[in-house]
Order: sequence, then structure tokens, then C-alpha cells
Amino acid sequence: MIRQDGVDVLADHSLLLAIPAFLPAIALVGLVLFIAMRDRRAEKRENADTETPSAQTEENP
Repeated sequence: MIRQDGVDVLADHSLLLAIPAFLPAIALVGLVLFIAMRDRRAEKRENADTETPSAQTEENP
């Protein structure tokens, strides 16, 4: 933006115009994080289910 004497800039809308470009990227990051957390929880549950009873008692005295 070029500054000129006697001109007052009341608003700069470049940030407002950039928001729609970033929203899909932010949504995609949120989706990837959600899927990763869900996968980690499922893996943790699956590993807990497949442990032998003796291994569970050794870990939890």
C-alpha cells in the first residue's frame, strides 16, 4: 500500500479477504488431528484388549 500525504486510510481489508483462504486449511488440520487422536485411542483400546490376564496383573499390582 502506498502512503500519500493528506490521505487517511480508515481500514485495510487484506486480512478480511485472506480469511477465506485460510479456513479450508485450518479445517483440514482439525480433521487430521481428530482422525489421529481417534486412531490412537482405538489402538490403545485394542492393545489393552489383547493383553494376557497375567500381563495386566503385573502392570497393575
